[in-house]
Amino acid sequence: MIQPQHVTTDPSLECYEVIKNVGIVHGLVVRSRSVVGDFLGGIQQLFGGNITIYQELCEHARSDAYNKLLAHAEQLGANAITGLRYDTNEVWPGITEVFCYGTACIVKKEMLS
Repeated sequence: MIQPQHVTTDPSLECYEVIKNVGIVHGLVVRSRSVVGDFLGGIQQLFGGNITIYQELCEHARSDAYNKLLAHAEQLGANAITGLRYDTNEVWPGITEVFCYGTACIVKKEMLS
């Protein structure tokens, strides 16, 4: 299981030596808004501020994409991920993809001399 401290947006993992780059890994989620969500979001828009219904949808989509990324890396035998990034794209009006990707690695703790 990949530990949260072994996932970074940096190209390397501080205090760890990369033994092997396993390859590029990804997690993809495609989500749509519901009619009820659009209705509630529209009401929240009238009052301004944070539109929590959409925020929750985005948070769940990002989390699901991240978990799929971790599963993909673990299938390849990795114990770390570097260069983590997210991309989003509207596939169709109301349908959005969240794409999470990075480099799966096998790392070991650096020995201090």
